[in-house]
Amino acid sequence: MRIAVPSEADPEPRVAATPETVKKMVALGAEVAVQAGAGIKSGILDSDFEAAGAAIRGTVEQTVADADVVLKVRRPAAEETAHYRRGALVVAIMDPYGNEAALRQLAEAGLTAVAMELMPRITRAQAMDVLSSQANLAGYRAVIEGAAEFGRALPLMMTAAGTIPATRVFVMGAGVAGLQAIATARRLGAVVTATDVRPAAKEQVESLGAKFIAVEDEEFKQAETAGGYAKEMSKDYQAKQAALVADHLKKQDIVITTALIPGRPAPRLLSRAMVASMRPGSVVVDLAIERGGNVEGARADQVVDSGGVKIVAYSNLPGRIAASASALYAKNLYNFLDILVDKKTKTLAVNWDDEIVKATLLTRDGAVVHPNFVPKTAA
Repeated sequence: MRIAVPSEADPEPRVAATPETVKKMVALGAEVAVQAGAGIKSGILDSDFEAAGAAIRGTVEQTVADADVVLKVRRPAAEETAHYRRGALVVAIMDPYGNEAALRQLAEAGLTAVAMELMPRITRAQAMDVLSSQANLAGYRAVIEGAAEFGRALPLMMTAAGTIPATRVFVMGAGVAGLQAIATARRLGAVVTATDVRPAAKEQVESLGAKFIAVEDEEFKQAETAGGYAKEMSKDYQAKQAALVADHLKKQDIVITTALIPGRPAPRLLSRAMVASMRPGSVVVDLAIERGGNVEGARADQVVDSGGVKIVAYSNLPGRIAASASALYAKNLYNFLDILVDKKTKTLAVNWDDEIVKATLLTRDGAVVHPNFVPKTAA
């Protein structure tokens, strides 16, 4: 079994393997090839990979030649897949929504493509969940970016020269990224509030020491299905909640928005008018810019000054903490690969009926096979 780890195209700084996961893959019986320089931006030298048992190859062509498995961070471009062996298993964050042409290209190249971001939310797959591992770091980094742009210290400081009040941070959305943002801001000494459409989020928010902001009427208390999903709220409730949030925003120093729905445009949480109501010097960090953003006026990979309020919108926040992001992502990939290998024969033995494989498999045998992305004519 041959496993290849090519370099990522700029500007992606992450890498799909680390010396730790290379050692584990070698222990599975694999021959591992890593492209020269693949780990540099994540602080990993070629010599580190070699010491772990990998062979270093100079070009992408040499790296992927005859590889049974190719591990990537981002979906490979057509010019790269031209060098892959037909039938190779390619595992990456594939970004399949809205990229039907790219999926067809993977299928036509004869590749078996797996999208790690489609990992089902089941107990067995928790250690393979790249959305959670990367969102965790994005939430942390969002606070760091907000603090860097904010012109004041975050914690309460009492000095001989006077007292500096604690910064007020408001987190919109209490998913994985939001909860990590809350925890990070609290550790840095900020006064933190948060909101979410799910009633169950209140307990999680308060357990981290933050105050939950919501119109907690009877409708809110019934706003969650038995499966744990949020119900659609009435227009009347939405108006009351919007008014509460709009008033709360005016008093905040840093606002972090985290609402992101896979495969759909990001919901608009802050309008220009709401941003304009904030005090000059305030900062908004938009974590959803890859899907259009939660904040009106946000621009991808830019810090926009909107009437004295800075809107920070980096499209790859985990990549801005590449060493940690690569370490977690590489472990996600290894944990997935581990269920695909026959430990006795030390060969690739994919169980195509495994619910994890079925949920993540995009292309196989020259066709797009995932039910969400099968072309309508084929369906």
